[in-house]
Amino acid sequence: MLPQLSSLDDFRAALSGAPAQDQAALDGAAARNTQLTKPPGALGRLEDLAVWYGGWRRSDRPEISAPQVIVFAGNHGVTAQGVSAFPAEVTAQMVINFEHGGAAINQLARLAGARMDVHALELDRPTADFTQGPAMSGKELLAALQAGWSAVDPSADLLVVGEMGIGNTTPAAALACALFGGEAAEWTGRGTGVDDAGLANKTRVVAEGLALHKEAIKDGLDALACLGGREIAAMAGAIAAARILHIPVILDGFICCAAAACLAHTAEGALDHTVAGHQSAEGAHAALLQKLGKEPLLALGLRLGEASGAALAIQVLKGAVACHSGMATFAEAGVSDG
Repeated sequence: MLPQLSSLDDFRAALSGAPAQDQAALDGAAARNTQLTKPPGALGRLEDLAVWYGGWRRSDRPEISAPQVIVFAGNHGVTAQGVSAFPAEVTAQMVINFEHGGAAINQLARLAGARMDVHALELDRPTADFTQGPAMSGKELLAALQAGWSAVDPSADLLVVGEMGIGNTTPAAALACALFGGEAAEWTGRGTGVDDAGLANKTRVVAEGLALHKEAIKDGLDALACLGGREIAAMAGAIAAARILHIPVILDGFICCAAAACLAHTAEGALDHTVAGHQSAEGAHAALLQKLGKEPLLALGLRLGEASGAALAIQVLKGAVACHSGMATFAEAGVSDG
């Protein structure tokens, strides 16, 4: 059961008190891995992934049968600064496309056998322009976190979260810079494809937002309120809820990882139940993954968002778990282990 969230401090407390892996299941899965009919380490990272997954699912012989993909959509007041190559109206148009099954993520979720849900978060009321003030009030941030928190199906055994929001690589860059330091230019990329002048403008916007809110940011939730977006906060809420429910998470691209970073900067170990699905083509994603200590499962040059890269990576994790739980042991197969 998920605890109720009545305040941001409730969220902080839930995150800090979140459960760890089941040690008995972790040990059992590791022991089973040594007995499977293969040379030690022959399946490479797949072996580590399967053991990790079993520890979170509290089983030494786990299965993946009910993955969930959630796409959150939000609009951003900072788009008034000309940071995107597309107008904000595209967010709502893409939500309709998701709902009608016409987007890339629909195809990839279906291929993975995943339930897919779409949550549009007050698209007619964008967040505030963070160069003028906080993007969200505390009340607005809590509502967005709650939207993600309640969107997770407790019966799911794997979670992928993604986003749709024109202009949202700008708040993601601002969040990464606020949390990890450096210059705005190091974290700001072309997003949907702005030209050189657009990139310079976008970098200026990120730098202005950071300068305005620097003193107000004490942890990741403060950063979300000052610089984030509703869909980014909702992803953070869903990732945190999955931890409480012992549901492993595959992280998507730059924006999803920026949301995850806010959790990591609010409670130590908050991302232990997550793996990185892929490294996207957004310039700073590799640096963000390095800061989070996450090695991506895939690197295919994707830059679509929508949870597309993480949804594709479900297949990798399914493969790891299928081998771990379905292979025979040496004793079962009557094969000598050498």
